[in-house]
Amino acid sequence: MGLPLVNHEKETHFHPASAPFSNSKAKTGKPLLTAAFLFLLASVLAGFSFIRCSRQDLSESQESLYAICSLDGDNIYTVDEKNRATECLVIAGSDIVDSGSLGGVKNLISSRGLGVKHSIRYLPPKSIVVPSFTDSHVHSLEYGFHQMLPLEDGDSIPGVVKLVKQFVLANPEVYNNKSKDISGWGFDKTRWPEEKWPTYEAFETDPITRGRPIRLTSKDGHAQWASRTVIETFGPFPDEVEGGVIIRDENGEPTGIFLDKAQDLILAEFSEEEMEQRFTIAFEDALKNGITAMHDAGFAPSTLEFYERRIKKGKLPIRIYAMHSFSDSVPYWGNTTKKLDNNRLSMRSVKLICDGSMRAGGAYLYEPYSDDPTNTGFMRLSADLLNESIPKFLRDGWQVNAHAIGDRANGIVLDAFEKAADEGIDIRALRPRIEHAQIMTEEDLERIGRLGVIASIQPTHVTDDMWYGEQRLGSVRVRGLYAYREMISGGARITLGSDIPVENINPLEGFYAAITRTDKDGKSPHGPGGWFPDQKLTRTEALRGMTIDPAYASFSEDILGSLEPGKKADYVVLSKDIMTIEPQEILDVKVLATILDGKVVYGQL
Repeated sequence: MGLPLVNHEKETHFHPASAPFSNSKAKTGKPLLTAAFLFLLASVLAGFSFIRCSRQDLSESQESLYAICSLDGDNIYTVDEKNRATECLVIAGSDIVDSGSLGGVKNLISSRGLGVKHSIRYLPPKSIVVPSFTDSHVHSLEYGFHQMLPLEDGDSIPGVVKLVKQFVLANPEVYNNKSKDISGWGFDKTRWPEEKWPTYEAFETDPITRGRPIRLTSKDGHAQWASRTVIETFGPFPDEVEGGVIIRDENGEPTGIFLDKAQDLILAEFSEEEMEQRFTIAFEDALKNGITAMHDAGFAPSTLEFYERRIKKGKLPIRIYAMHSFSDSVPYWGNTTKKLDNNRLSMRSVKLICDGSMRAGGAYLYEPYSDDPTNTGFMRLSADLLNESIPKFLRDGWQVNAHAIGDRANGIVLDAFEKAADEGIDIRALRPRIEHAQIMTEEDLERIGRLGVIASIQPTHVTDDMWYGEQRLGSVRVRGLYAYREMISGGARITLGSDIPVENINPLEGFYAAITRTDKDGKSPHGPGGWFPDQKLTRTEALRGMTIDPAYASFSEDILGSLEPGKKADYVVLSKDIMTIEPQEILDVKVLATILDGKVVYGQL
């Protein structure tokens, strides 16, 4: 037994996700110093040095022991089982070894003749600490290339072409080489006055873009807009593509738009240098935004090989939970492919993309789209294939993460999970996920929880799609779009992400969207109270959804996701208390420091 660091008896109501919620905090109880802490303390006294300056970079000593403390009270949100908050964390090397009150920490250090001044780091006034964020659904390298030529500001077809032209003129290596591939991401026809798909002819109107290999990916990643040069290089194309569409003109010729699996027909290859550029952009931005872990939703073999090379070089700056991409053109590999479990790179899940997107009209629905009565969307993978493959992967110990957006696609995926359960597979233990789970029937909003399937959801999709959701689905069916509260009430576990580069990388934008269901200006189709406000998440649910819930969804809750003794010292310092300030202020909160394995990797303490 050791010395208690705290002596708080009062319990308030910063509750776990299974209980009623409020935004107040529960104080820590009476954690005692663990044997591990005493051993580490003895090690420090035997030869390791304390931090010499309260704002010194932690990377100087891997074995450093220090405390991070708040002078404003319990401003460190642990996100433990009881959602308690505390004044201090004690960290040794890469691990949290204890937590408690400022007075307890001071007494502990001074009782051992150690320098309080140089051993305790104080948070800036009004700032808080939370576990560093995990983004549960990303496309990391795609985000990197999106940042090289982002297209969201293109408010029309000519507006997007203008952005491409500006990119060419600003990059001499592109301007001087007409054969160099040009790739961009983020065009969104739902925001254009034209309200139609563009064609390759738009690139032919300007001499700067004419004759170049150009591929532009839509905001949701489910469509590519290609130039004539790309079409001529990769054609001729098949009349039909299973799980995809080539849009054609009245003469049957490709117009330049390739949907879903048809995009595979015009894929560009990227060099190691280009992948390095994307990688650097993605992870610098992640750390700036307090993200130290990502669940990457689709590792092709080449991507996995690239990341493994980074691991061997010791150059993977955050934790990656990889989902191995599934392809129906490759023989079953679940019983032969080795799972990975590395401190920075893990892979034990498979990603299946089952249908398209609502924005592009590919999400598979029971009934036709309200604004397109001839279209119900489509499956990229057939129900028969899913019923065969999903139980196989589960039986071989793989977590199955299935992209499903339309209500019929979600129903088909849940049927496959239920089939596996009926065959005696303990699917709850394997923690399967539906990625997006956007449009669901009332029955399936209950079934996802009953089966133990995790809903991997993206709150900023809500505030993006709310402006056209009813137009696409009608006034009745739209109530099953992003019905988060109903999912949770039915017993479903959730985990939150951004789907970068589809949405912004900043997790605080997702936090804000989850608790308000309004855009950044506080507006929604249903007014300032939010779009279907009864489906909002509480702040506690949102914080857990970005910390401990993704840890559970990646089988790492024993070491990540909360600030408790025995877990990794991965945390972020925020400039304001996102659990108590006005919602609109959340968008102005800054990341002051990001800490991974006890070391400052962005900002300073």
